[in-house]
Amino acid sequence: MSLALSPFDEHSRADKTRTPQRGRPGSTNGIRSLRETMKRRGRRTSFIERELLVLHAAQIRASSILLPAPVILTGFGLSIFTGAFVAGLWTGLTLLAYLVLVILGRRANAAQEGPAGRTGRIGATTFLVGHVLIGLCWSYLPYLECHDCAPMRFEIFQFSVLVLVIAMTAMVSSTLRLVVPITFAPLLIGLLSQLVNHSDPMTAAMDLVLVGAVPFFAFVAEALRRGAVAQVRHQAEKDELIGELERSRVLSDEARRRAEDANRAKSQFLATMSHELRTPLNAILGFSEVMQNEIFGPIGSPNYKEYLDDIHSSGRHLLGVINEILDLSRVEAGQYKLNEEAVDLSRVAAECITTVRLRAENKRIALHLQCEDNLPMLWGDERALRQIVLNLLSNAVKFTAPSGEIVISVGWTAGGGQYVGVSDNGAGIPQDEIPTVLASFGQGTNAIKSAEQGTGLGLPIVQALVKLHDGQFELTSREGKGTNVIAVFPHSRVLEVMPAFEDA
Repeated sequence: MSLALSPFDEHSRADKTRTPQRGRPGSTNGIRSLRETMKRRGRRTSFIERELLVLHAAQIRASSILLPAPVILTGFGLSIFTGAFVAGLWTGLTLLAYLVLVILGRRANAAQEGPAGRTGRIGATTFLVGHVLIGLCWSYLPYLECHDCAPMRFEIFQFSVLVLVIAMTAMVSSTLRLVVPITFAPLLIGLLSQLVNHSDPMTAAMDLVLVGAVPFFAFVAEALRRGAVAQVRHQAEKDELIGELERSRVLSDEARRRAEDANRAKSQFLATMSHELRTPLNAILGFSEVMQNEIFGPIGSPNYKEYLDDIHSSGRHLLGVINEILDLSRVEAGQYKLNEEAVDLSRVAAECITTVRLRAENKRIALHLQCEDNLPMLWGDERALRQIVLNLLSNAVKFTAPSGEIVISVGWTAGGGQYVGVSDNGAGIPQDEIPTVLASFGQGTNAIKSAEQGTGLGLPIVQALVKLHDGQFELTSREGKGTNVIAVFPHSRVLEVMPAFEDA
């Protein structure tokens, strides 16, 4: 047997060395350490700022069609109040400033989608410069005058436009830090300078409202920005957790595959060793039988014959253990092939009772067979079915007290299949030990105390053979009340006889 690693193991080890270990995902300590990592500043903070900058660029691109609308409408209104030349010049410069901002957003998007996955050299300062250019254009609006307009008409127009623009900037560019106060700082300076010289209280009141609107919408923009920061942080944390879960899933799959490979190697090794052991063991049994029967002459001392009886019985017991290990290892390795044919399950049960009857009579145990009438044939492996019934009966005889009773029943299931069940009134199995006795080499406390200890492979072999027949195995037991085991075979394996066609 080679000790070299298989190609799968080599790849698994290579992958495992490349996979970072950050604690056990799914455990409390692993998630707590991950959350502490998420709360650290430095690289995480720069990542959040970069993501906010990407969101800002995306918002600029998304609103690039709507941004010129207020400028064009304002220019149309200015053409009525101040004339076409001033309105056209202001509109062109403002649209040019917005165009610069949109170009910056598109360049940031192109850089972010590039191989580097970053926004390139376009940072927050560059976007703020673009917003300052736009703010300068809007800050010129309060300096315009309309001498031929009725009182307060042009001032109300200016007030409405500026409030709308401040609100729009706060909503569209909220992910950029301090965008509202920096953009409209020139406007604040102009309004404060005019506020001192205004004699009209209505105009002064509107300028004061505009001055107050800048910090108000700056607060609104900061609240929206904090919400975006929380969303980015939660998304990053979720991505980290998903990555950890994905890495743990990969490691778990690799560990499961390695365990399956090891289990198959173990089963193959047991099957090979069982074959190798059976050959000399059969020779031991054969030679011991020759010496028992004194074929080549009498044995000098009678003690030798007793020793031969012990050697022969021990050899048969060892052969039975090896056969059980061989059967289980072949099933686990997927090398057990069913030789299927039509089998009478009632006949198999009756023959198995004949096999164990002598052992049962030695313990004064009563055996009863209950079969339903006219059961059709079952499609299966007769040797495997016989082994199923024999293992169940042997366990029942082994763990039933003298003068006990065992009932084996064969019949229909509610779904149209067939079943074979064995029930006894023996010592029973505690509920917490049922998984143990159903596992390979598992033995309960009653088996350990019994003088007839086995290998603990009888029930696992029964389960494996029943599963090969697409059936189900059930075991119910109560301590001191006995045990009931049943093997159920599906309706698809029942060979129902079709009625003969009558001639017309």
